[in-house]
Amino acid sequence: QVQLVESGGGLVQPGGSLRLSCAVSGSIFSINVMGWYRQAPGKERELVAGITSSGTTNYADSVKGRFTISKDNGKNTVYLQMNSLKPEDTAVYYCNIYDILKRLNFWGKGTLVTVSS
Repeated sequence: QVQLVESGGGLVQPGGSLRLSCAVSGSIFSINVMGWYRQAPGKERELVAGITSSGTTNYADSVKGRFTISKDNGKNTVYLQMNSLKPEDTAVYYCNIYDILKRLNFWGKGTLVTVSS
């Protein structure tokens, strides 16, 4: 089974930083897209950042310049470094991987990030 386990969420003050980690276990095709999504109360789930197997990244406009997605293939882990956090970043953050061979999305259970003073 493919499992994604997020960690690193918590309470942080505006302007602070947080790093989320997503550990992936199970068999995943080498060609894939990993990403972080978030869902705030009353809002649709949105893509925050994505990274392809070749290393290409993309970000939501709202987080450009503040968030950085990266991965460690050896550790099967994807990270989201979140800097200059704002209250509007408050959401449940979900790790996702799309396996192009299986044509399936796999999701973590989410980790809550709360940005508040």
